[in-house]
Amino acid sequence: MTDPVTLAVLENRFRAIVEEMGEALLRTATSQILNSSRDFSIALCDGQARLVAQADHIPVHVGAMPFAAAAVLDAFGDAMQPGDCYLLNDPWHGGSHLPDLTIVLPVFGEGSLRFLAVVRAHQSDIGGATHGAYNPAAFEIWQEGIRIPPIRLGEGDALREDLVAMLALNTRIARDFRGDLMAMWGAARLGARRVEALVAEHGAAKLAAAADAILDLSEAHARRIIAGWGDGEYRGEAVLDDDGHGATDIPIRARVIKRGGDITVDLSGSAPQVRGFVNSSWPNTVSAARMALAYLLDPEVAKNDGAFRPLTVIAPEGSIVRPREGAAVTLCTSHCSNEIVEAVVKALAPACPDRAMGGWGRRFRVAIQGRDPRRARGFVWHLFHARPGGGGHAKGDGWSTAGEWHSAGGLKFGSVEMAEARFPLFFRRHEFRPGSAGEGTHRGGLGAELELVIETDGPARANTAGDGVRHGAAGMLGGKDGAPHHYTLRHADGTERDLKTKETGVELVPGDVLVVRSGGGGGWGPPEKRDPSAIAEDRKEGLLR
Repeated sequence: MTDPVTLAVLENRFRAIVEEMGEALLRTATSQILNSSRDFSIALCDGQARLVAQADHIPVHVGAMPFAAAAVLDAFGDAMQPGDCYLLNDPWHGGSHLPDLTIVLPVFGEGSLRFLAVVRAHQSDIGGATHGAYNPAAFEIWQEGIRIPPIRLGEGDALREDLVAMLALNTRIARDFRGDLMAMWGAARLGARRVEALVAEHGAAKLAAAADAILDLSEAHARRIIAGWGDGEYRGEAVLDDDGHGATDIPIRARVIKRGGDITVDLSGSAPQVRGFVNSSWPNTVSAARMALAYLLDPEVAKNDGAFRPLTVIAPEGSIVRPREGAAVTLCTSHCSNEIVEAVVKALAPACPDRAMGGWGRRFRVAIQGRDPRRARGFVWHLFHARPGGGGHAKGDGWSTAGEWHSAGGLKFGSVEMAEARFPLFFRRHEFRPGSAGEGTHRGGLGAELELVIETDGPARANTAGDGVRHGAAGMLGGKDGAPHHYTLRHADGTERDLKTKETGVELVPGDVLVVRSGGGGGWGPPEKRDPSAIAEDRKEGLLR
């Protein structure tokens, strides 16, 4: 048995490896979506595809990445060799949605497979009918981009150029795709080398025993916390605005059974699968439920396979939270993952009120395709600025412009100045949105107001992908909901129209202005119990409407 000191050292070594992999990817990626907004995640799994360590990146990625590791093991098994590189993105073969490519590198030690270095990164474009990796018009997955089951992308420490060329040809910005793929591969190789050195230093048997012990300790820690919550059956519901194809007010319902140290999340009461791309693939649904649990545990609990062992997730095939193969699912990592988290937290709030938090704002993405007159080349840009607010909680107000449940601050909007330098855009205004936060004993965080001027070379086109113009982030335990989003397109003549959350082919001309008013987070606790001095301070700072 590994002694406690060595165990602590090895746990921190595992974590240091995944953090170093993340830093390598951040510094070598080509696209804005990775090297500025950080839409990627890193994990280390053992030879059984169990999550051993992960860096603090995008929560919705991490809970699903073991599905990718397991899919590669199922597809290749004993045929895997040192120096191999495996790639996938398909939601029915280990992925969550098509824009998230996942690279898996096997790590061998003493003649056997020991670990899997896993890198997941969102691509600026993945083909399909529209630019930017999101197609609100899609009603089947083949309209959303190229599907990649587990494939051997490389062997002998080299990638197959024919496969790389084929994949890049299916994207609109091949330079970004190639650069990001190389960065992912480099980060995975770095992780593999670090783990190989760890195996050589401590031996495969000791590392295997340490991984088992780390997972068991996380499980015990999580169960101790859960056991302190009230036993019972609880229910929570969150509602999607629409699917973009006519279905509106789509319910996500969670029945949560808590007994001792075990939790079962039953989503069977949720809506049937819909035509639009808000359906959630099964790996994404499980990850969303894991996110909800993780947010209710202590920060010190290592979020690995052990921490999630107390959780069982149930959902019927053919539902919005477990659609049949072929359904459109691209928006699922934002919606309906946010609504799954919200429904589960809302259900468990009475059992652990001091741990529950108000709802976090919903995602409303805009992807612009146009031509940059300064560089005489095309571009695809994703709006990560003007993030919504986080939810209030028992210890204080929510974080302003922190983002959504599914990223919990992991996605960054990056430097305004850098965005203006890299793309033909001008940020006329970018500031907090007064009055957007849900009221409560502790209010939600504020959303943002943004005026973004288009400075392309001729007309550009935009797609939108998101939710939250009808339903704001939920208040919790008596708190009020946050304000919904309100996005408009203002033309040079002063006329403007509201943007829908699911549109394709929005024409933009130079001088047009996107006016973004993002939603705030939900409040926690009754507003009448808020400290009057906090209200006075908010009024002084101009945060109230």
